[in-house]
Amino acid sequence: MQALQQSKQQLHQQAQQYWVKTTDDEQLFAQSFGDASKPAMVLVHGYPDNQEVWELVIPHLLNDFYVISYDVRGAGRSTIPKKLSSYRLPQLSKDLNAVVEQVIPNRQFHLAAHDWGSIQTWESVTEESFRGKILSYSTISGPCLDHAQHYLQKAKTVQPLNVLKMLSKSWYIAVFHLPLLAPTYWRISSVNQWQKFLNNLEKTKGLPVSQAVLQDGQHGIALYRANFIPTMLKPRKRYAQCPVQAIVLKRDHFVSPEYIDEVQHWADDFSRVEVDANHWAILSQPQRIAQYIADFALKY
Repeated sequence: MQALQQSKQQLHQQAQQYWVKTTDDEQLFAQSFGDASKPAMVLVHGYPDNQEVWELVIPHLLNDFYVISYDVRGAGRSTIPKKLSSYRLPQLSKDLNAVVEQVIPNRQFHLAAHDWGSIQTWESVTEESFRGKILSYSTISGPCLDHAQHYLQKAKTVQPLNVLKMLSKSWYIAVFHLPLLAPTYWRISSVNQWQKFLNNLEKTKGLPVSQAVLQDGQHGIALYRANFIPTMLKPRKRYAQCPVQAIVLKRDHFVSPEYIDEVQHWADDFSRVEVDANHWAILSQPQRIAQYIADFALKY
C-alpha cells in the first residue's frame, strides 16, 4: 500500500492541471501526464469513479503517449450541473471536445474509456465532426447505447432467454431510475464498504478507491436517468468514425460481452481482445489493460 501511495504521489507531481470551461459554463478538472511531444491519449472514466481510477494504468502508457484524463461533469473535482438534461450524451461529447481543444489544441488523439466513460465517448466516436480527430478507440465495458438497443431488438426474437439473462445483469439501471433508493444507498454507504466490494469482485486485495466515491455515486446517477430511456425508445444509427478495439472482460458482472457482437455492424475497422477479468480490470490488471490500449493505438 505504501508503494502504491508513493507511485500516485510521483504521478501527481509531474501532472499539469487545467480547468476546462464547457459550452454550458460548467468546469471540468483535467490533467496531463508525460511528454507532450508524444502521441496524445485521452482516458475517460466511468461510474461511480473519477479520473483517479486510471492512476494505475497511466504509468504504463507514458513510454509511448502523452496522457490526458479528466473528471466528467458531476464527478471528482468537476462541477455538478443542476439540470438532468445537462447530462445528455450530446453535451458529454461536447465536453470531450472542450477538453482536447484546451489541453491539446489542433491535435489528433487516441481515446480509451471504461464503463460510463465508454458509453459517453461512443457519442463522439460515432460523430462525423470527430472524423480524423480520434485516431483510435479502445472501449472497455461500456457499449454504445444505440448499438445495445439494436442488438436487443434483434436478439429478443431468436434468443429471448439470453436477452433476459443479459438484462438481469443490468438490474441496477432500473434501480437508478427510482427517485430515492439509489441516492440513499450512497448516503448510507462508506468508502471502506465500497473498497471491500471492489476487492471481492476483482479478487484482489488493496485496490485503490477514491475518497470521493460516495459523492460521485450520488451525482453520477443522472447519467443513467438522462440517457437510457430516450435512447432505448428510439435508437439511432451510429457508425464509428475511427478504428475500434473492444477489450472484453469475460467475467464482467455488469455488462454482458454479447453487446460487443453488435459493433462489427457499425465499425469498418473493428477488433476485440478478451481478458479473464471482472468489471474493474483497470484496477486489478492495469498493466495488461494498458498494454492492450497501447498496442492497438500504436498501429494508427
